[in-house]
Amino acid sequence: MKKIAFITISTFLFACSSNEPKTENEANFIDPVTSHIDSSIAPGENFFLFANNGWFKANPIPSSEKSNGIFRTIQDTINESIKKICESSANDAKATKGSNKQKIGDFYHSGMDTTTIEKVGIAPIIPTFSKIDAITDVPSLLNTIAELYKMGVPNTFGFTVTRDEKKSSQYAVYVSQPRLGLPDRDYYFNTDERNASIRSEYSKHLTAMFELIAYENKIAKKNADGVLALETTIAKSSRKMEDLRDPYKNYNKMSIAQLNKLTPSVKWEEMIQKLGLSNVDSIIVAQPEYFTALEKTLKTVSLDNWKVYLKWSVLNRFADYLPKKIADQDFYFYSTVLDGVKEQKPRWKTIVESTDASLGELIGQVYVEEYLPKGTKEKLLEIGNNIRDVYAEHIKSLDWMSDVTKAKAQSKLKKLNMKVGYPDKWKDMSALELSRNSYVENAISVNKWGYNFMIGKFGKPVNKDEWEMYPQTYNAYYDPTMNEIVVPACNIIVPGFEGRMPDDAVLYGIIGGSTFGHEITHGFDDQGSLYDENGNLTDWWTKEDRQKFEAKTNSIVEQFNNYVVLDSMHVRGENTQGENIADLGGVIMGLEAFKKTKQGQSAELFGGYTATQRYFLGYGYAWMVNRTDASLAKQIMSDVHAPAEFRINGPLSDIDEFYKAFNIKEGDKMYRPADKRVKIW
Repeated sequence: MKKIAFITISTFLFACSSNEPKTENEANFIDPVTSHIDSSIAPGENFFLFANNGWFKANPIPSSEKSNGIFRTIQDTINESIKKICESSANDAKATKGSNKQKIGDFYHSGMDTTTIEKVGIAPIIPTFSKIDAITDVPSLLNTIAELYKMGVPNTFGFTVTRDEKKSSQYAVYVSQPRLGLPDRDYYFNTDERNASIRSEYSKHLTAMFELIAYENKIAKKNADGVLALETTIAKSSRKMEDLRDPYKNYNKMSIAQLNKLTPSVKWEEMIQKLGLSNVDSIIVAQPEYFTALEKTLKTVSLDNWKVYLKWSVLNRFADYLPKKIADQDFYFYSTVLDGVKEQKPRWKTIVESTDASLGELIGQVYVEEYLPKGTKEKLLEIGNNIRDVYAEHIKSLDWMSDVTKAKAQSKLKKLNMKVGYPDKWKDMSALELSRNSYVENAISVNKWGYNFMIGKFGKPVNKDEWEMYPQTYNAYYDPTMNEIVVPACNIIVPGFEGRMPDDAVLYGIIGGSTFGHEITHGFDDQGSLYDENGNLTDWWTKEDRQKFEAKTNSIVEQFNNYVVLDSMHVRGENTQGENIADLGGVIMGLEAFKKTKQGQSAELFGGYTATQRYFLGYGYAWMVNRTDASLAKQIMSDVHAPAEFRINGPLSDIDEFYKAFNIKEGDKMYRPADKRVKIW
């Protein structure tokens, strides 16, 4: 594992090159950007492999992982810090009851205490199974469905309280089609050998899981058949992933009376009250046809089958927190079958990630205080603002957009809020009670807290200070209803630069292009562009400009549809277009911002490469990710992101500067004729 360097504000005060004698550390420095190059592969053949294959050859995917690369390297280092936080908390016998340290320590300890987990068994979820067994009719079925939601077990339909997309200053109630046991609805219907095999394994998995909670084989097999049949029925009335991308089609505000007409058996006034809300006069229904179908399903599927489905929902939700035999079976299907992972991680890694997922808000406070260099926020904002400035210049110079729409785009860009580093105000988790008695009970308690936090928003002003990621989460996001990007603090991490500052080419390739540039572009992709400067779903474009924009996005869909990933599996261009647009915009904005730096304007070679070449290598480093074949297949089926190879090769093949930098010519695999190169923002 490569070491990780945090880039502090003080290190940025030094120049990227110097005539001073090199220290021993500098003399021994191995540049991670150029050292990963595989010179046997031409840049125009496959830039992803040219830039990264040297690292892939030396670092095969561990048998306990579905992927390896820069994300895994960074996450391992973050996990080491979180482990220290967890262990120090667990070892503090004097931690005050109700304190963050007590909660972190008790949750982590309960996960590491496998003796107690085995001793307790499935006892904590038996009362829930008993409630399910007590169902006698559709009303009691619906009541149980609501109770399961409160303990963090979604089923039957999706339910959430979030910002109203057409009136983002207030919260609204949304209902939708539910998640399924398989990653996407197409898994239930595709007839190719890969998917047929997965369905067969899923049936075996369901049978095995029911056997592990004391059903004899014949009954377990019957239960498995019932779950698969009901999930297939649900999947039939669910929209495909591509169809979930249109915010307008998935926004259907209805009165309670209107929704009752779709599913009269539910009686939504009562259901909403059972879910913990009151004074709800309207609900946004994402997929009305699903609820029409649900009414039929409630009437035709037997109560016994519904009971089995609900038990499976509980078991599936908490399998990771239960005895080893159940957790192992869950791992086999969801990690080995679906992702190609051959063995489980060491226990501490699993529990560190589980503790962080459950109590990241509390861990983040310690992480910021003890592990985050001072000045992180300032440096991230500096890069982000530079990218935004370049974006404004690009919008101004667009040759396909009218001045009217440009003015509105500029206003949206100017009002875009950039949250970086960590929250100024943390969520209040004082109501959450945890102990060392039961790992699964702790998980349920966290779920209940999260559910109550969500429904507690209804009727209150929108909290613009809220974060939906933790500072120790290596990721970022754009929220169209808030018109904001959120970049957690750990994005400042750059692997391989021990005790020294990465040069601007690397910083702007990784933090500038693939992070800030990417997220800002989401505000102007096929979905984000439908929201105005205040985060409301509304049409702020002229008709002609929208038509020109859609012609360009159709071109990027066509481009990515032609990329082959595995066998006959292609990238799904329609499904991934938002991310592909963001990647293209991001790498361009990062490059333009880099050109304004001292290094970007220098003719000096860095490691034998020009400044522009090094920028593209830095961008390639940002997506240095290798995945198992099974994980790639799952990604194509269920993820809106294209595989890393095409997140590099796709956008770069549309950028003229890339062709010039690496002398890409007709006949090279990455070559696209000039009139076919997609240019949007």
